Amino acid sequence: MGIPGRLTDTAIRALKPKDRPYKVTDGLGLYLLVNPNGSRLWRLAYRFAGRQKLLALGRYPEVGLAEARRRALDARELLARGRDPSAERRARRLVAERTFRVLAERWYAERARVWRPRTAAAVRQRLDAHVLPALGERPVESIEPVDVLALVRRLADRPETARRVHQYISQVMRWAVAHGLARRNPAADVVDALPPKVETPRAAILEPRRFGQLLRAIWGYEGSPVVRAALQLLAYTFVRPGELRGMRWAELDPAAGEWRIPPVRTKMKDLHVVPLAPQVLAILEGLRPLTGTGELVLPGMRPGRPLSENTLNAALRTLGFGKEEMTAHGFRAAASTMLNEAGFPADVIERQLAHAPRNKVRAAYNRAAYLEERRRMMRWWADHIDALREGRV
Repeated sequence: MGIPGRLTDTAIRALKPKDRPYKVTDGLGLYLLVNPNGSRLWRLAYRFAGRQKLLALGRYPEVGLAEARRRALDARELLARGRDPSAERRARRLVAERTFRVLAERWYAERARVWRPRTAAAVRQRLDAHVLPALGERPVESIEPVDVLALVRRLADRPETARRVHQYISQVMRWAVAHGLARRNPAADVVDALPPKVETPRAAILEPRRFGQLLRAIWGYEGSPVVRAALQLLAYTFVRPGELRGMRWAELDPAAGEWRIPPVRTKMKDLHVVPLAPQVLAILEGLRPLTGTGELVLPGMRPGRPLSENTLNAALRTLGFGKEEMTAHGFRAAASTMLNEAGFPADVIERQLAHAPRNKVRAAYNRAAYLEERRRMMRWWADHIDALREGRV
């Protein structure tokens, strides 16, 4: 049974806009509001708890007469049960706006602006493949710790993916809580139930004599001069391989003897200053005729792209150093070990490795106070590299 009405489709189609909005009633509070711009909007006038209220039911002709009457009837049935149709609609809209998918998309859009493209693509892939199919349509308030744990356990044979999935769920929920869109983070309650992360240390040569053999092999590398220079720079500077591969000429200040890696390219998202010993400056000067006309110091085969992630490790294999013995990242462990053994202060070494101190005040102090000490240490390290390579120590 529908709401009896006075309107017909023919009458509605004949309605013309006027200088001011006007109403055409259908009955039982349902009417069509005709605006000067020609739009025709369905409205239901009703009273609830002694107050006059209004409910929007859609736009004509997208919502036809019969559908408008059906929506009005549904609203009247809610009123008969003592419920406010406007409040019910707000509640439904709130649930729809707070599904995990909606909040995850908002979180992703906000974070992706500052992520590197490769990071953004990896997060997007895991969200689409694992997280959103399982939790996307769930209201965030309905997600329980057991739901998160069940999803993570389904990825038990892929521990890194499982760890990342849990991390993304937790970050989305923390974001939602911070924005007043959720009351709790269910992912936080399952941390102790997750399998422990197994750290696999990257292979590194730590014994000085063998390290000297590695250095002699690098200096004798007969492949690409850019790859040879990259390995030499890794030995002297022991920065993260990704930071080295992305080195820009604009980041270098030869007069000050510094390489200033901007926050967007560092793991800790903080400016990292690398003091450059004379040996490093000489290598860079030798590269300038080869790559100085471009942006990148160490370009790869593809125009505008740096050396690939595997190029440096492949060069080490070519030189006879297997993946179980040495990796591009291993220069950091080698430098840390030998500098500590040489008696340099641990804080100075850690700052040069760009490891983040737990205390932010201490981190700011380290940046200012340790630069001169790091300059001296990096000059000593460059001389030590030369001595190891020449067999003098």
